Amino acid sequence: MQILRRVAVLFLVQTMAIASIGVAEEGGGAPAGCAEADRTALLSFKAKILKDTSGNLDSWTGTNCCEDWEGVQCGPSGRVTGLVLQGSVEDSGLYMSGTLSPSLGDLLFLEVLVISGTKHIAGTIPESLSKLPRLAQLVLEYNSLEGIIPPALGQLSSLKALSLTGNRFRGQIPPSLGNLRNLVQLNLARNFLAGPIPPILRNLQRLQFLDLSFNSLSGSVPEFSGPFPNLTNVDLSNNQLSGQIPISLLSLPSISALSLSHNLLTGKIPDQIGNLKSLAQLQFAGNRISGQIPASLSKLTNLWSLNLSRNELSNPLPNSLSQGIPSLSTVDLSYNNLALGTVPGWIANRPLYDVRLAGCKLRGNLPVFTKPDSLSYVDLSDNYFTGGISSFLGNIPSLSDVKLGNNQLSFDLTGIKLPDGLLSLDLHSNRLTGSLAAISSNKTSSSLKAIDVTNNQLSGAIPEFGEGSNLKVLNIGSNRITGHIPASISNLVGLERLDISRNQISGTIPPGLGQLGNLQWLDLSINALTGRIPSSFVGLRLVHHANFRANRLCGQIPQVRPFNVFPPVAYAHNLCLCGKPLPPCRRIGKLGQ
Repeated sequence: MQILRRVAVLFLVQTMAIASIGVAEEGGGAPAGCAEADRTALLSFKAKILKDTSGNLDSWTGTNCCEDWEGVQCGPSGRVTGLVLQGSVEDSGLYMSGTLSPSLGDLLFLEVLVISGTKHIAGTIPESLSKLPRLAQLVLEYNSLEGIIPPALGQLSSLKALSLTGNRFRGQIPPSLGNLRNLVQLNLARNFLAGPIPPILRNLQRLQFLDLSFNSLSGSVPEFSGPFPNLTNVDLSNNQLSGQIPISLLSLPSISALSLSHNLLTGKIPDQIGNLKSLAQLQFAGNRISGQIPASLSKLTNLWSLNLSRNELSNPLPNSLSQGIPSLSTVDLSYNNLALGTVPGWIANRPLYDVRLAGCKLRGNLPVFTKPDSLSYVDLSDNYFTGGISSFLGNIPSLSDVKLGNNQLSFDLTGIKLPDGLLSLDLHSNRLTGSLAAISSNKTSSSLKAIDVTNNQLSGAIPEFGEGSNLKVLNIGSNRITGHIPASISNLVGLERLDISRNQISGTIPPGLGQLGNLQWLDLSINALTGRIPSSFVGLRLVHHANFRANRLCGQIPQVRPFNVFPPVAYAHNLCLCGKPLPPCRRIGKLGQ
């Protein structure tokens, strides 16, 4: 849901930026040569950028900044109206480091300022930006900016979009932002902001997008009194907001996405929730909301995503849900005080995409979904299901992720047939028997990314792994698996997590395991492994957890980080391991031979 909201917000910013620059260029003709004052200001900005692996500023040479300078837009008079430097949010290795020069405040005709995704531009926002009378878009997303949000930004009377998400800002949201009466988008998400949400933000009645998520904001959810005819997206999730859901929030005529997830909210879901006729996404997960789900929820004809998980909601579910919410596509009622017994018909008989009913006290055999063609993600873990799984999997051809962990399922894994294209399979803490061969066959190994069958009764050996596997997670701990770790485990080049602990695995650790450069979690504990920890493990630089405890290993621990700084308990109860963090080795050349 976060992705959809971000796409909508970015589209808004880009559309507004193009419109602003287009207005500046009305009158036709090519821009005049770059104004010397603007060129000087831009070069002062460049001087504060100490390193630029993105290469965006390499083109900033010559006298005409309007001609070939990357990210610079000019109007017909040759004055700079836009500066747009956008990096990637992903860890691509491209970034800028340095600070924002106060000289940006000298670009007096600037309408659009976007410096986002540079990752390492630090320091504060220059107060001089408050002197830009024409600035309509200020987007400084996903950098390393810090300090407080300057109250002087409230002087930017032309501002329509302000986005500072993904930085390190602290302190409170300045009440002066309530003076920005033309603001359409306000995004301060993913910072370290604290304190209450200023009531004066209710003055922003042209607002369409409000995102204050992933901060440490406290106090109550603000009252949205007065007309907010255009407000479509509100995300206040992942804060410390308390109190009840205000009725005024449920009177917004155009709201399509509302998230208050992961706060400290209490009380009931008000019946007025049914007034939000445009609502498409409703996210109240991770609060302390109690009582019953209101019947008025069935009036939300446009609702396609419903997440009420991890609250204190209780039985019964309203009967009206079987006739209402016709657009529903994803539903999550996990971990409430619900005792459903069986999957409700309004879920089992709909063409849904994503169903999550973990911890809902479901019993009996796994359910039959009567319209499964679109069903992709199912989480029925932490319930009381019994019986087998084959007919359940065979009924859902498009299944990509299935979580059935911590139930009472009993079947032989050897004969299991997995759907083509399955990405993730979680069957931990059941009563599974048989071997792993079926779920590591060539047909499934090319798609599966995560397997978790820990804490069952599986036996046999770890199967061979062919090339082309996409496995990132292999958790097979706490079973009765015997034999050796196959040398072909080196084919799992994308593996990030490996847990084979608490089995009866013997033999030596294959050196190829040290070639898995993406490995982050490794647990080989409580087996019967012998020999040395391979020297090839020096290449496992991303590992942040490793456990070799209770085997029969001997020899020197690899004397490189992270292996020489793990706690001693990670190597305890072996034959003769030595070297940091354990005591020094004696006669190292003979150890482990």
